[in-house]
Amino acid sequence: MHFALQWRRRGGLMLAAGIALVLVLALVLAPAGFGGSKNTAAHCIKGAGKSIKIGASLSLSGDFSADGQAFERGYKLWAQHVNSHGGLLGCKVTLDIVSDASSPAQVVTNYQKLIASDHVDLTFGPFSTLLTVPSSKVANRFGYALIEGAGGAPAVFANNLHNVFDVSLIIKDQLVTSAKWLASLPKSKRPKTAAYPTSNDPFTEPQLPVARKILQKAGIKTVYSAVFPAETVDYTPIATAVAAKQAQAVLLGSVDVPTVSAFIQAFAQQHYNPKVFIATAGPDQGGAYLTAVGNNAEGTMVPNGWYPGEANPLSRAMVKAYLKKYGGKASDINADVAEAYSVGEVAQQAVTKINSLDNKKLIAYLHSHKTFSSVQGPVKFNSLGENTAIKAFTFQWQNGKFVQVLPTGAKQSKKVEYPKKPWS
Repeated sequence: MHFALQWRRRGGLMLAAGIALVLVLALVLAPAGFGGSKNTAAHCIKGAGKSIKIGASLSLSGDFSADGQAFERGYKLWAQHVNSHGGLLGCKVTLDIVSDASSPAQVVTNYQKLIASDHVDLTFGPFSTLLTVPSSKVANRFGYALIEGAGGAPAVFANNLHNVFDVSLIIKDQLVTSAKWLASLPKSKRPKTAAYPTSNDPFTEPQLPVARKILQKAGIKTVYSAVFPAETVDYTPIATAVAAKQAQAVLLGSVDVPTVSAFIQAFAQQHYNPKVFIATAGPDQGGAYLTAVGNNAEGTMVPNGWYPGEANPLSRAMVKAYLKKYGGKASDINADVAEAYSVGEVAQQAVTKINSLDNKKLIAYLHSHKTFSSVQGPVKFNSLGENTAIKAFTFQWQNGKFVQVLPTGAKQSKKVEYPKKPWS
């Protein structure tokens, strides 16, 4: 899920939206679907070769390339499914995906082009809050809904825009399930100390204080808490400092696989083995994570709203379709695929219900407190556009498999491997 960016993964720096387009341009282009004033679906007749164009900017290169490419697979897999079942409103769905090279400046240019020049009917979100924040501003300026799955940090919703909708977990609450489990352990088994190293990233930073408060209330002493720059290249000094404290629990605010891999490698070199290791992102990246950390993946944990073994029938169907199209095994599937696929599912249900591509109507319907279905579970937006229906789970790598372990009483949850096995 990296270059010297200020904020990474689902975190994001609130940069200027770029070149402002004058009002007259929007008025001139309004007939092409701007602001959703015209129902282009009315001109789309089943079997007539017409199509509905959906635009998205993705990080196909640069800092978020692994995540961006996984998102592309998710979007394409959804479009393939829709088209094999009669299309959307009887029309074939075509995707207009352009690369932003993980650049906030480029993502602004891309969405302006997608809307103003390519005249897409709908817009799907990019990867990360870093890119979602400026993207949402561009889409809002043209009256477009931006349905996305990887921009759940508070920074996305701080602008109080009415057009952005995140189908995935609310970021700040992701570690709550894990923290409550640790706090509930018998005192004799409960970790006595904890460390909280985190990137200065709006995806990671909002999570750690919430978890820390829960653990401290349970008597788990904080022995290390520090924020490191997102542009950090060498994590060894930070990891060494954590290891020196010998905390029995480590909650790492990570944004990608390389960060987690670097910390694990440094911990192993220091012969430091905490009882529990939970990273905010990285272990959820399927095969990419296993390739990076090998056997040291064993016992590592991560919060998320989806995993390949999800019992949800929609998820099972998507996993089957993914394996047929891309091969491999289920545990290799990046969670980003499910997030992107969920974006398409929610858009499809909403557009079908209003029987229109009018973005003004689409935004209103998405704000109507309706519950949508997705491979990640239920989706219901609050007034900010956050999904309040999805549940936070915690997953763990056990014997080469990515399994659900928390909540402990939930269906499909396996026994937590605790304490985790020592790293090699």
